[in-house]
Amino acid sequence: MVEHDVKNLSLAAEGRLRIEWAEQSMPVLRQVRERFTQQQPLKGIRLGACLHVTTETAVLMLTLKAGGAQLALCASNPLSTQDDTAAALVNEYEIPVFAHKGEDNARYYRHIEAVLATRPQLTMDDGADLISQLHGARKDLAADVIGGTEETTTGVIRLRSMERQGVLAFPVIAVNDADTKHLFDNRYGTGQSTIDGILRATNVLLAGRTLVVAGYGMCGRGVAARAKGLGAHVIVTEVEPMRALEAVMDGFQVMPMANAAAVGDVFVTVTGNTSVMASDHFGRLKDGAILCNSGHFNVEIDLETLGAMSRSRRAVRPFVEEFTLEGGRRVYVLGEGRLINLAAAEGHPASVMDMSFANQALAAEYVVKHGRTLARKVFVVPREIDLEIARLKLASMGVAIDELTSAQRDYLASWTHGT
Repeated sequence: MVEHDVKNLSLAAEGRLRIEWAEQSMPVLRQVRERFTQQQPLKGIRLGACLHVTTETAVLMLTLKAGGAQLALCASNPLSTQDDTAAALVNEYEIPVFAHKGEDNARYYRHIEAVLATRPQLTMDDGADLISQLHGARKDLAADVIGGTEETTTGVIRLRSMERQGVLAFPVIAVNDADTKHLFDNRYGTGQSTIDGILRATNVLLAGRTLVVAGYGMCGRGVAARAKGLGAHVIVTEVEPMRALEAVMDGFQVMPMANAAAVGDVFVTVTGNTSVMASDHFGRLKDGAILCNSGHFNVEIDLETLGAMSRSRRAVRPFVEEFTLEGGRRVYVLGEGRLINLAAAEGHPASVMDMSFANQALAAEYVVKHGRTLARKVFVVPREIDLEIARLKLASMGVAIDELTSAQRDYLASWTHGT
C-alpha cells in the first residue's frame, strides 16, 4: 500500500461510492481526463498537492494520475478533510494521502512535510501553505519546482505579496482568478455551501433573521444572495468603496461592522483578512448571535480575544461552541472559526467544482509545458484555457450559443465604421 496517514481505511468503500457520485456531476473534468489518459502530459512529474480532501478533489487527483503525475496529497485545512474520501484515495486508487479531519496543528504540518518529502516538481495549493513551507523551512527543495497553481483568494493574496517582495522562487498560476473559477465557484459554490454549513450545524431558520456578510467579493455576493433567497434580512460590511456601492445597488444595507454587530443574528466573514470581528464588536453582540467564517483561514474572527472576554465556553452541538460573556449574553461560534462549508458540510457542489478543477488540471499541464520559461511571478490562467472550459461546460449542459459571422468579425476588427 502507498504511504499514507488517514484516519480509517475501513471507510474506503464508502468513500469510493461518494467519489463516483461526485464524478457524475463533473463532465468537464471527465473530458480532460480522457485526453490526459491518451496524451500523458504530466508523465513522470512529481506533483505535491495541499487541497481540501473532498470527493471533488478526489476526481481531480484521478485526472492528474491519469495524466501520468506521481501524486502526494495533504489537507489544506484541519477541518476540511472527508475521512472516507481520504481512505478511498489510498486504498482504492493507490494515491498517497496525509489528512485527518480535526487534525491538530502539529499533525497538519507533519502532513505538509510528508508531501514535501516527495520532492515535488509541481505544487497545487489551497491557501499557499505548501508554497510557504517551500519558501521557509524547506527552501532546499525550491530548486526542484517547475511551478505551481493556487486556487483560493487568500492564497493568491499571499503569493502576490511574495512576488512584490521579490522572494517568489518559481512561477505560479492564479487559478482563483480564472473567470470559470471565481465567477462560479466563489459565488455560487461558496454561497450555497456556506448556508448549507450554517443550517447543518444549527438548524436555525434564516427567514426573518438579520444575517451580516463581512466582505462583498464574489464569495460574499454568493452568501448574500443565497441568504436573501431564504428570507433573511442581509447587511453587508465592506472596506472597499466600489464593492460597498455594488452591495447598495444590489439592494443590501451597508454599514460598518461596529453598527452591524448590534443588530445581526448571524454573521459570516468572507474577507480573507484578519480580525474582521474583534473585541469592539463582541461587546455589542445580541444574546444568541451566531458567528461563522467562510474565508480560508481561521483568523477572521478573533477567537482568542472572544475566549478571554468569556466567563465560560462549552460545546453545545457538533461544530457549535457557546461563549458566555459578562451579563450572561451567549455567542455561538461555528466550526472553530474555520471554513464552515467544509467543517460542518461537504463543501461546494461537484458541478461547480468541475470548472475549478478543470482549471487546476489544465493549469498544471500549462506549467509543465511553459514553467521553465516563465518569470518568477503570479500569472492568470491563459484566456484560451478559461474559454475552453466555459465552452465544455455549456456543451455538457446542452446549451448552444451563437457564433460571429465573418461580417461581424470584420466589423469588430475595423475602426472605419461610423454612424
